[in-house]
Amino acid sequence: MSDDIMNPDLAEEIEYMINALSKSGFFSTEEILEILEDEFIGENVDFSQFNISLNDFDNINFNRLDDVFNSLTSKNIVAIHNCGYDIKEGVNDAFELYVHLVNNKYFPDGFCFYTFEDVEQAILEEKLNITFGDFERNENKALEIGKMVYDSFKSEGFELNWDETIDNQIELVSFKWDKSYDGEKEFEIEGAYENFTKRSG
Repeated sequence: MSDDIMNPDLAEEIEYMINALSKSGFFSTEEILEILEDEFIGENVDFSQFNISLNDFDNINFNRLDDVFNSLTSKNIVAIHNCGYDIKEGVNDAFELYVHLVNNKYFPDGFCFYTFEDVEQAILEEKLNITFGDFERNENKALEIGKMVYDSFKSEGFELNWDETIDNQIELVSFKWDKSYDGEKEFEIEGAYENFTKRSG
């Protein structure tokens, strides 16, 4: 499909997706191409006309975020980067990871994560939402997990918004997304599993 006959709305949607996937820092150019091909499978698009290049961010904020996630892992909380597309998918992924951990004799108290949708918001608005919870669906325990997550970010100097209820996420404000792609390190639930089994206890 050439530029002159491609639907402009479709071209804009593809450009937006390439931009978000590239800036997220979680995907290689090959993975971005695979995601695009899956997403637009019925459109017969020639993706070679689009420029897919990875960002050159410096990881300063992301490394601070990763440090907090590592510290939470040491406190028996599963902390998952880029967990699903949205909250519903993220919670499902967190519980799926929990089953794998329990099957291997690891018993985390709770979880925290952010989704790809949250990354998109961080790229556009410079704020990142962190979802938290427990694995027993116990409101008091979930609130304890939330306070632990909040305190861990606060102690690292993050600027936060949270109403201290389980109904709302913890928001990292003035958070500029700056993760660059690292093909050597696993993220998402695979990376969280590896990290938890190394650091917990």
